[in-house]
Amino acid sequence: MTIDERKNNNLPNNNTIQNLILENREKLSISGVLDVLSFDDQIVILETELGLLTVKGENLRINKLSLDTAEVIVDGEIYNLGYSDKELEKKNGGGFFNKIFK
Repeated sequence: MTIDERKNNNLPNNNTIQNLILENREKLSISGVLDVLSFDDQIVILETELGLLTVKGENLRINKLSLDTAEVIVDGEIYNLGYSDKELEKKNGGGFFNKIFK
């Protein structure tokens, strides 16, 4: 399977486009955000149109939050970005939070 085929298989049927713009590992602009599930100065968990997005770092703060335009800007020292599949989380009984509070 080619990279393009994998990309097309992971996209929802409506061909949603999501942009992540990381500037100097200090400013992250994200489009396609549905909700902010959790945040503190070390981790931000966002529900996006393409799955759950976890941002890890230090001194993180949400500089801009607009759910009307589905945009979020996170400032701070960003170390890690990771997606997890929404459908996979539902099948595993809540995933991240379920494992923490077990």
